[in-house]
Amino acid sequence: MNRAQRVRSRVDPGASLVPMKRDYVFFSESVTEGHPDKLCDQISDAIVDRYLEEDPGSVIVAECAVSTGIVFIAARFASDAVVDVAQIARRVIRDAGYDQPDFNPNTCTVVTSLKELPREVRLPLDKPEMSSEGLDAIRARNVVTAFGFACTHTPTLMPMPIHLAHQLARRLTAARREQLIPHLMPDGSVQIGVEFRDHRPTRVHSVTIVTAQNSPESVGLDSGGLSYELREAVIDPVLKNGEVRADSNTLIYVNSEEAFLVGGPSLHPGLTGRKNAIDTYGGYSRHSGSALSGKDPSRIDRVAAYAARYAAKNVVAAGLAAQCEVQLSYTIGLAHPVSLHIETFGTGTIDDDKIVDLLGTFFDFRLAGIIRQFELPLLPSRASGCFYQKLAAYGHMGRSDIDLPWEKTDMAPALREFKTQ
Repeated sequence: MNRAQRVRSRVDPGASLVPMKRDYVFFSESVTEGHPDKLCDQISDAIVDRYLEEDPGSVIVAECAVSTGIVFIAARFASDAVVDVAQIARRVIRDAGYDQPDFNPNTCTVVTSLKELPREVRLPLDKPEMSSEGLDAIRARNVVTAFGFACTHTPTLMPMPIHLAHQLARRLTAARREQLIPHLMPDGSVQIGVEFRDHRPTRVHSVTIVTAQNSPESVGLDSGGLSYELREAVIDPVLKNGEVRADSNTLIYVNSEEAFLVGGPSLHPGLTGRKNAIDTYGGYSRHSGSALSGKDPSRIDRVAAYAARYAAKNVVAAGLAAQCEVQLSYTIGLAHPVSLHIETFGTGTIDDDKIVDLLGTFFDFRLAGIIRQFELPLLPSRASGCFYQKLAAYGHMGRSDIDLPWEKTDMAPALREFKTQ
């Protein structure tokens, strides 16, 4: 980014996203891969995967909605790939574990609305020797302000509440797949409250688990029995030996008087892009209002979120701040962001303006630069056709189970060297 193109915004220090109190409780939520909204995200990203696996230059946007016995998919694309989107939807539904009479992959109706775009809009990123001028020629096609965040709460530099929420949601799914708790359905959600002392996570304040079941006979009619099962199979394995633990005063809530309602799309419809906080930082930091799933790498509203996370994580890994939020703003028709803003919430070890200069020097925030650095169109074929779909459940950021290019801290040494000068 040229210095003239770099805009540093100013904010009132009192507007910091971190609570001004030193002691507080913060809550984050996660959901299982069978939650209707996450089911839609996975279907949308599985479609993106399939197009890019066959044709890495594909431009594809796919959105999905589900309800009782029906799946609706709207997509527009420019690609040499031939993709059966209905078959992909049925596979994702099957993999999620739905086999109930009112919603299952064999009998649900799949309705599609597909529009093919001119082939000329495909991504021209098949030339490794593309010049800087060539990268400048690939410009944003929409307007977005994207945020990236990192902090020192966890080894992955993610906020502790969403880190633990994802672990609990994963364990809830494992308990169903391993049949540790009989008759659990794929649909489930968790909320965790983490108590902070002096801005550091210290203990688990509360855990709420809402999970659907096939029948009230599954674990006995009282929620106490279910609470015991979930504590044994889900909560204790995640929280018993962690750095931030549950204790005898931790509050455990399981379902409600609606405990045995059959869940999934038959109970509440789903839609692509409705879980942005879950996809990012659990509400602990700001995030873009745009959905991440269902979009190919030419969409700046998706890839800028990854680039901002990459920059923020490297700043924290380099020891330049204990918390860092990177804001990138783009407008239609420009390759570079129109604004790069840094907020370290008073934790920076150097001036925020210097961090802005460093990011402008060491990071390429142009749309084509992000795509090329992370090799985003090639990732589905390298992952046997299933890369973006894996991001659609349990978060796009902070993943340690997937080799994500925006989670690397390879720029930290260069940033750290500047600090020591």
